[in-house]
Amino acid sequence: MERKPTAWIVIPARLNSTRLPGKMLLRETGQYLVVHTWEAATKSRRAEKVLIATDSKEIQLVAQEAGAEVVLTSTAPRCGTERVAEAVRLLTTGPDCIPPNVIINLQGDEPEINPQSLDDLIDTISANSDVGMATLATPIRDRSILFDPACVKVLFDSHGRAVYFSRTPIPYPKNWDESLLWHEPPVYWQHIGVYGFRREVLERFVALPPASWEEVESLEQLRAVWHGISMAVVTVPQHVGGIDTPEDYARFVARWRAKTGSLAEAHCWS
Repeated sequence: MERKPTAWIVIPARLNSTRLPGKMLLRETGQYLVVHTWEAATKSRRAEKVLIATDSKEIQLVAQEAGAEVVLTSTAPRCGTERVAEAVRLLTTGPDCIPPNVIINLQGDEPEINPQSLDDLIDTISANSDVGMATLATPIRDRSILFDPACVKVLFDSHGRAVYFSRTPIPYPKNWDESLLWHEPPVYWQHIGVYGFRREVLERFVALPPASWEEVESLEQLRAVWHGISMAVVTVPQHVGGIDTPEDYARFVARWRAKTGSLAEAHCWS
């Protein structure tokens, strides 16, 4: 009897962040940022397991106190994807351990991720045997975002497969026209850094050498494109975005307080 496809969501979380040190443990809302992300991910209807992967015992403690399953990894991983791969290996090394078919890499700084987007990634990989990876994208309607190198753009073909990722606008307009921002279907797409992998593709990906494109753009996902891994792009109408800077976090806290009313103000924060 063929086994039903299974999916795990793994949230890599490290304590040190270059632009926002200690961000996983920020808690101006009364809850730790990493726990917010875990709580959002647990609303997925397609994932059998949601866990946090970290090399920080401090993150491990607060996550376990919240009820999350946590895997303590080594300090060897150089990126979130490597940490996800290590966590999966640690949980599936025994003879009776059955590894998942699909693994979602959800960064710990995505507290407002839409669980349906995670389910869409799982469904896309499960339903398409030619797809090794899947990721998310949303339309760009703002010129300042389009030309901001911090906003990663993705170009995909008529079959919804990623062709290239860049910090510059792609396709680059020879003659700029503001109407390009409102074209239907959209011309410009912002990449959302959430990834789904087939298990065997995840192991292949972390073993591959960096690509020249990847090093020039400083975009890890270009490794997959360079090495010919088919990556589906799942489009969503909008996405709030992750937390990278103090300003991002302040905006998240403001949205959270507006959504919860006086509840957040009533917390006793430590």
